[in-house]
Amino acid sequence: MKLEIGNFYVKDITFGKELKFDNGVLTINKEEALAFIKEDERITEADLYIAKPGDKIRMCPVKEAVEPRVRLDGRGLFPGYEGELVRAGEGTLHAMKNCSVLVVGRHWGGFQDGVIDMSGEGQKYTYFGGLNNIVLVADTNEEFEKREQQKKNDALRHAAHRLAEFVGKCVKDLKPEDTESYELEPAIKRDPKTEKLPSVVFVMQPQTQMEDMGYNTLAYGWDMNHMLPTYMNPNEVLDGAIVSGSFMPVAAKWSTYDYQNCPAIKALYREHGKTINFLGIIMSNLNVALDQKERSAIYVAQIANSLGADGAVVAEEGYGNPDADYVGCIVALEDAGVKTVGLSDECTGRDGMSQPLVTLDEKCDALVSCGDVSDLLVLPAMETVLGELEALGRDGMAGGWAGDEILGPSVREDGSIIMENNSMFCGDQVLGWSTKTMKAF
Repeated sequence: MKLEIGNFYVKDITFGKELKFDNGVLTINKEEALAFIKEDERITEADLYIAKPGDKIRMCPVKEAVEPRVRLDGRGLFPGYEGELVRAGEGTLHAMKNCSVLVVGRHWGGFQDGVIDMSGEGQKYTYFGGLNNIVLVADTNEEFEKREQQKKNDALRHAAHRLAEFVGKCVKDLKPEDTESYELEPAIKRDPKTEKLPSVVFVMQPQTQMEDMGYNTLAYGWDMNHMLPTYMNPNEVLDGAIVSGSFMPVAAKWSTYDYQNCPAIKALYREHGKTINFLGIIMSNLNVALDQKERSAIYVAQIANSLGADGAVVAEEGYGNPDADYVGCIVALEDAGVKTVGLSDECTGRDGMSQPLVTLDEKCDALVSCGDVSDLLVLPAMETVLGELEALGRDGMAGGWAGDEILGPSVREDGSIIMENNSMFCGDQVLGWSTKTMKAF
């Protein structure tokens, strides 16, 4: 399978008479784009904004991020979700880099929604604070979940993916500035030089804990709560086969943008044939019941052995209950003779004194921490708020609160906020974006 991604680098975004991309400037016809979004009758209120690095803008509650793209063969970007169910991971697509489509709730937030600052102290805590963003602020008629802490965000998530494809079409017939090419030979048909290198698999554990459908990460539109671990070509992940779910404390969340650009996959590709033999992806899941966790760990280890893996990298979306899946998977791999490194964030409490993972094992001796969800952040007011800042304290957003005996409310009268890192949208960037540093005191 060979996937080619032609890149167009967005230097600026503006509203104008037509959708076009010229000399690094993306122009969007706002009325036309909104009319397209409102074709979904569930969208009751919508507006578009532009948020660029340095703007004094705060967004809350942010629900999803997607990179604008277009496939040259006319197929949809997200097969089985938005578009015909066909195989992803091959062919040519065009992508708009340094740019994302963000969707923000106009009124209501929840456990899985977060905050993005485009300037000031808060900007550095999320990758999206450094991008040129097309921001859809919208509300829906999904009355049943407005005041629910846990939301499916179905209409708004679909809107984000549809808008990303709508915008991406403006570069379909243009010549890209550069092209990335990804091709992984069949695992049993590698050249002798590559086969002598240490063989490595990347184990991904997307959030799939909800037995009620509509919240979990999707594979080709299929709710991954129904899946057992399976082998995937990494190109499928980069090419829209995996769509972010809506069940996750948001700092630990993997947005669809993260899957489309997964730095860990790209890093393993760069080393393929040089220092490692990259075998591909074992797409696992996260479960609630102990037997489900153990079953998935057994499957992961079996697939790794069957592929001939010498080593593995395991990445966990989340913390708390999923730590049992994460640690159990690492232990199963180590017991199967596969040397394993883990990627996750941690939760040590505001005082830093709690155990960082819910469960640990001495066999987990190579863990990478991407951040502590409990870190307290105090951020000044912004000139502009897109969405509804009150959601941070009112709607049960992870890391926010209505009141605290010592700290007071998360949202202060002057517009400044205090919250845990837990509320920063995709802030811990576990899939390889993280620039955080562990320090010893």
